[in-house]
Amino acid sequence: MKMKSKIVLMASTASAVLFAGAALAQEAPAVGGGEQASQVEDVVVVGTNIRGARTTAALPVVVADREQIEATGATTGDELLRTIPQMGDVLFDSANNPQTSNSARGDVNSVNLRSLGVGNTLVLLNGRRLVQHPTSQGTSDTGTVPVLSYNSNAIPVSGLERLEVLLDGAAAIYGADAVAGVVNTVLRDNIDGLTVSARYGGAEGTQMRDTELNLFTGKNFDRGNVSLFANYAQRTALWASDQDFTRSDDIRPLFADYADFANVQSLDGRSSHTPWARLSVGSRAVIRSNGTAVTNTAGAFRFQPTGFGCGVSVGNDICIASGNHNFNTTNREMRYDTRHETTVRPSVERLNLFLTGRYDLTDTVEAFGEIGYYSAHSRAVQPPVVNLNQIWIPASNYYNPFGPVTFADGSANPNRLPGLTGIPTAGLPVLMTNYRFVDTGFQVVKVDNYQARVLGGLRGEWRGFDWETALVYSEAEAEDVSPNINMTALQKQLALSTPDAYNPFSGGCVATTSYGDCSPSSRAAIDAIVFDMRRLSRTTLTMADFKLSRGDLFSLPAGPAGMAVGIEARRETQKDDRDANVDGTFTFTDMVTGETNLSNVSAVSPNPDTRGSREVFSTYIEFALPLVSPEMNIPLIYQLDMQLAGRYEHYSDFGSVAKPKVAVAWDVVPGVRVRGSYSEGFRAPNLEQTNATQYSRLASGVDYVRCEADLRAGRIASFSACAQNTSGASLLVAGNPDLEPEESTNSSYGLVLQPSFIPDRFGIFTFTVDRWRIEQEKIVGLLGAQTALALDYLNRVEGGSNPLVNRRAATPEDILLFEGTGLTPVGEVVSINDRFINLQPQTVSGLDLGMNWSLRRTRFGTFMVNLNASKLDEFARDPGDIVNALYAARAAGTINAGTTLPETAQLVGQNGRPEWRVNASLTWRKGPFHAGVSSQYISDFDQPGLLGASNEAWVVDSRQTINAYVDYEFPAETRLRLGVRDLTDQGPPLADGGYRGAVHSPWGRYLYVNASKSF
Repeated sequence: MKMKSKIVLMASTASAVLFAGAALAQEAPAVGGGEQASQVEDVVVVGTNIRGARTTAALPVVVADREQIEATGATTGDELLRTIPQMGDVLFDSANNPQTSNSARGDVNSVNLRSLGVGNTLVLLNGRRLVQHPTSQGTSDTGTVPVLSYNSNAIPVSGLERLEVLLDGAAAIYGADAVAGVVNTVLRDNIDGLTVSARYGGAEGTQMRDTELNLFTGKNFDRGNVSLFANYAQRTALWASDQDFTRSDDIRPLFADYADFANVQSLDGRSSHTPWARLSVGSRAVIRSNGTAVTNTAGAFRFQPTGFGCGVSVGNDICIASGNHNFNTTNREMRYDTRHETTVRPSVERLNLFLTGRYDLTDTVEAFGEIGYYSAHSRAVQPPVVNLNQIWIPASNYYNPFGPVTFADGSANPNRLPGLTGIPTAGLPVLMTNYRFVDTGFQVVKVDNYQARVLGGLRGEWRGFDWETALVYSEAEAEDVSPNINMTALQKQLALSTPDAYNPFSGGCVATTSYGDCSPSSRAAIDAIVFDMRRLSRTTLTMADFKLSRGDLFSLPAGPAGMAVGIEARRETQKDDRDANVDGTFTFTDMVTGETNLSNVSAVSPNPDTRGSREVFSTYIEFALPLVSPEMNIPLIYQLDMQLAGRYEHYSDFGSVAKPKVAVAWDVVPGVRVRGSYSEGFRAPNLEQTNATQYSRLASGVDYVRCEADLRAGRIASFSACAQNTSGASLLVAGNPDLEPEESTNSSYGLVLQPSFIPDRFGIFTFTVDRWRIEQEKIVGLLGAQTALALDYLNRVEGGSNPLVNRRAATPEDILLFEGTGLTPVGEVVSINDRFINLQPQTVSGLDLGMNWSLRRTRFGTFMVNLNASKLDEFARDPGDIVNALYAARAAGTINAGTTLPETAQLVGQNGRPEWRVNASLTWRKGPFHAGVSSQYISDFDQPGLLGASNEAWVVDSRQTINAYVDYEFPAETRLRLGVRDLTDQGPPLADGGYRGAVHSPWGRYLYVNASKSF
């Protein structure tokens, strides 16, 4: 069969496309921006497998062709997808908490329609599944549940023929993951000729610059075509120092003009892990040097600049004093600023290659194939590593102030404090807990991503049926390499009695107490303890399918009925190979105490390797049923069409499931269409959620029982002034093989208006409104560190405790903290136990609005206006018994009103869920001139985790940005485009952490130029 035209997407009543220059796909959508509509032989809509089916009228679909994609100015898949209002927050992003190891690392961003969470949106390439990005991240707002995402940055934006987004549940058509909808990326093929292009751009006022080169080449043959697309892109790093809102962890000055937040200490995000180590010799009588106390009864002591108080001077304007640092008050300015000389976004170098081919074997059978390759190398600069795993410094350490009088070689110890009492001549070992290895340098994180795809298939016609079959193999790998500290090597270096011993006693810099180390250890000491820690993760997807469809299988009174059937078998694997120093292969045994730790790395808790696989077999059937046609002349039912679909899937690890879908399009009169759909969905927990053994993450949160002690003692006026953070605590998370799959129902109904009474000379109008609702059950999540701490607070106020919260024994300082408060003294939090569970139901609903106006081929040119808006009406979760009890206790005054609890009843307008997202665009073209302007609006939203003195949440302001471009086509098929994103330099609105990276990009005005030439 000679394929006379490309298979193009039609959505005759799809939602209006809304991102710069996007246009609603109508009966014959223009592809590539030409004035004439493309010739269409076969029509396939994302959401159906039946070509030419009239039931496509029931599907809300967003479509953008090549010209419209170019008009966005997007350079990455993430930037492109963020322009769709129905796309939710992007938590899987390197710009979220970029100074921590818990941020997404490498060239990766997630896809999250409707803010339902990563993993609820299915991403396709040319209509078939993509392999998932292999590295998991803990991004869920139900805790730190590891999720796997499709990598939107692996989408070569410049090589897209079109982007298709189905805003409807499609599990019955495509299987699991399609709970919120489907994103289908269609790459250019059937190229005949050669086109090269180059682009350069950058964010104003920053060091971030983009360079991009593209090659499109192909050749038509008598019976087929071979096409090649190649893309090379390079982006320099975005540095924290480039902008005020990212320059420092201490963002209190940015909030100084807001009275309710002027004294909120949590806005000082500087770390208590500093080069000024937390040290102790253990509980014993107070140690004195020439009569001056240098420890307390818990054996704690500290080094600090003279300006912070002095016990005994050790030279260089540094003193040793008894007790721990009080980083919440006296020693606050000694906290470490992790943003100093670090990056917000890494530098990235990316390569995409895609080869397609087709060949007519016979007049009715065509062979086709794809070979895709993506690789990216990123480099991020993070702060120097910290000591999360405590370690004993042997008494023999050369710099130990409580070391031996003489070393083993008989030489005198120059660093033992004079006139010590209670110290044996052999000295005492010292316990080091909180510490940052600043003298070893910044943590340069290098990530190499790789993704490959090979597809071969056949398609054709047989007795009126269209059939297609293909075999796909796809794999992805990510290698994460970063410097860290080997604990065994560290203790060996700490035991040395020479100047090459590692020295954690000298502190940082007196002049810049929040960063730097002005008395570093020797190069030999540093080289001995630093090693490259590696994490290698890998996913694979092997899939075979067969599809058979016919648009006129049988006849109904209203016309021919279509049917599609298919089978699919796939195997998915996931492997996360952690470094041998953290997966239990090489453990740490403390030479002083003999205690062991499964992690031999200073900054990383134990992380065992995980691996898993599953096989999935599925079969589906779909009908396109015309129920009423115009020729039947039925009053108020001009036309009525129905889609019926069902899918059966069998999972090797979860058993079987069957899910239905029904969609209806009812044309009341020409130009007035009512549509609706109902579907059920299913999502199996990912392979890491079921296979992970216990691992740990940082448990950031507020220790509210200690805040209560501060409040009762009068040290703070309200909980907003509390700075009792859980520094260094771990969240111990365990996988759960007994997890049940998540299930969902998706319903929508809407109205499409295409008013025919407006004369053609005024253009063509389309208006859409769709109301949708998604109900999910058994969502995989965690109770979470903050909820566990709040429960411990309530339990301790009532005389008990939460056994999931593990604490150190109360020290004398802890006892003093609680003195006179009526509360039993407790030590600091060490860890919190948690496990993946199926949480309570979640309901999300909203409204989509669209408008498209096009006026073509006038003497003034062609004009197109698009408006697309998405309103979030409801986002609620049943909180469960534990959280309900906490709310009741807060309402009764048992716990403080400033206690942050999970917002469950109504999450609209909070964190990454703004109520409104709106995009609008105007494009114009006449002859060689093209121009466009677009606007993106995101409404304000609250941050319940940031409360002011009045206990009111911080409101992140709404943001509206304007983008524009001008384009001119010179003779000889040469084009030049100048463009700007965020024309008025709005930048992201102020939020906790400086900005909210899941919603807003961390830069302002961006300028670019693009040139292309065809041969």
